[in-house]
Amino acid sequence: MDGDWPVYGHDPGGQRYSPLKQINTKNVDQLHPAWIYHTREDVAASSRTFVPPDMDARPNSASNPAVAATKTPPPRRGRPRASQATPIVINHVMYLPTAYDRVVALDPETGKEIWKYQVKGGGPSTRGVAYWPGDKQTPPRIVFGTNTGKLIVLDAKTGQPILTFGNQGEVDLRQGVADNFPNASYGVESPPLIYKDLAILGSNVQETPSKGARGDMRAFDVRTGKLVWTFHTVPLDGEAGAETWETPESRVDRSGTNDWGFMTLDAERGVVYVPLGSPSYDFYGADRLGKNLYANCLVALNAATGKLVWHFQFTHHDLWDYDPAAPPALVEVTKDGKKIPAVVEVTKMGLAFFLDRRDGKPVFGIEERAVPKSLVPGEVSWPTQPFPIKPKPLTRVSIKREDIATVTPEHKKFCEDLWDKDGGMHNNGPYTTYNPDKTAVIFPGTLGGANWGGVSFDPTLNFVIVNTMDLGQIGRVVKQPEESRMSYSRTSTFGPFGRFWNPDNFWPCQQPPWGQLQAINTNTGEIAWSVTLGITDELEAKGVQNTGALSLGGPISTAGGLTFIAATNDSRFRAFDSRTGKQLWVTKLDAGGHATPITYQGRNGKQYVLIVATGSNFFDRSTADTVVAFTLPDAKK
Repeated sequence: MDGDWPVYGHDPGGQRYSPLKQINTKNVDQLHPAWIYHTREDVAASSRTFVPPDMDARPNSASNPAVAATKTPPPRRGRPRASQATPIVINHVMYLPTAYDRVVALDPETGKEIWKYQVKGGGPSTRGVAYWPGDKQTPPRIVFGTNTGKLIVLDAKTGQPILTFGNQGEVDLRQGVADNFPNASYGVESPPLIYKDLAILGSNVQETPSKGARGDMRAFDVRTGKLVWTFHTVPLDGEAGAETWETPESRVDRSGTNDWGFMTLDAERGVVYVPLGSPSYDFYGADRLGKNLYANCLVALNAATGKLVWHFQFTHHDLWDYDPAAPPALVEVTKDGKKIPAVVEVTKMGLAFFLDRRDGKPVFGIEERAVPKSLVPGEVSWPTQPFPIKPKPLTRVSIKREDIATVTPEHKKFCEDLWDKDGGMHNNGPYTTYNPDKTAVIFPGTLGGANWGGVSFDPTLNFVIVNTMDLGQIGRVVKQPEESRMSYSRTSTFGPFGRFWNPDNFWPCQQPPWGQLQAINTNTGEIAWSVTLGITDELEAKGVQNTGALSLGGPISTAGGLTFIAATNDSRFRAFDSRTGKQLWVTKLDAGGHATPITYQGRNGKQYVLIVATGSNFFDRSTADTVVAFTLPDAKK
């Protein structure tokens, strides 16, 4: 159904484009909350869902930034848990994992619970669930992994587990990848990809130490739970790519190299595109010399067999935690009068790679450029890294001391003192290395750039739209005691993942903008428009405007000419004109919406736009437990 949102990215190719256009550039400023669902259960069920009357929540346009008036439920105990979930809507039912170890089915017009399933011994995948349509003999199923490494299927109508699947309704995903490491971390953060009768899964594994659960890609039969195929993300002896690890020992029990983000599907070609992360340990690779395939790669796999079709590596011998995680979006490029089926991957490095999805060849060209050399004893960093000729970097990729933010005198002094600490920081451009002798400031840092939020694609404009942030990382690599499991590890002023900011308020230390929304013309590789995304409320009060904000989560686009995005740590939900980048609507949320929104059509014919807003991430202290759906006012009679 055109009004559904059936998979995480709306379509298997991850375009996140809806054909709905009831909400459009002319009326989007009239949006108001239709209903709010609270994912916690320490209030009465009757008050968890609230449907406000039309006049109780006034529209909140870009020219009227007042907070939309919504009623609040009674106080709830304890700190709400964070969620990055994006629901799916199929045949007028919404399916959603919550941060409270439940999967729920909701009426998408009212937010009323249809059923709920309590996951035992863990929680469902953080970002979403998948739907298998079934057939004449088998009813539809909801499929998801858990943070404790289980694969579970439920009856989509009742929410009851399918006891004939696996072992009494569950498959233990740890078997075959963590056999030698019973205490190793292993779970599933993102929804499976459904191809015919297969559920294809990635995983979330440890980032340290180096040895542990493997990050292999696997496919399971949705009917039975039987393992159908495995792709070894770190090649075994005799497999292609094994030669990119200088010693066989460096591949044995190597953890990481996993798909913790998302994959997408070219259903016509039967190919699944998988972004694979860094090998463990992220910041030190003397025990894994070489290019390290298939780490930091986009791999195209035969969806039926798991056989490798092609690969492209974004970062050779990663020492920066630059794992790609965004869903690879399938787009079309018209170049020299020819249509090219392409796939675009945006990365933490602030780079966007357009590849021919048939063979992995760059659409706009790639240059291998020399990058700084590591000075860590025993380390051999790769001398070059790939840079797309087009588009240009979407974010800052270097910094000098004179680039320090001047938004307030106090912030400027804090950042200058931080830079000058311990003899001063250094940055030598893209891929500056962490060394033992001096603290480095790296741009972008481990959060990006672009992160798992990914892109939307408007096929009517041929625009790929992406939110990015400029957030640096500070640290150095230091020698560890002899008895340690690693010879060197990364440390920083603010803990193991120190950011280049003031941790009291999360203001980055370089000049704004700190966050942007950008459109890339897929036919030219050029930036079509770029606008600041987000504000800093405290600085706005001081007259410092358009700083942009840090963001996690992604955009969606619609046939109504709109791009919707929350993501920012200013707790706003916004709509932009997809053609120009002009902000047309903004509303205040109870907390940051660090997820990707959806849009769908109800039985009543109305279009809705929805976001999960719970705040509480790396750079957001706001908290809530809300799922909020917006719609247009009813026509006056």
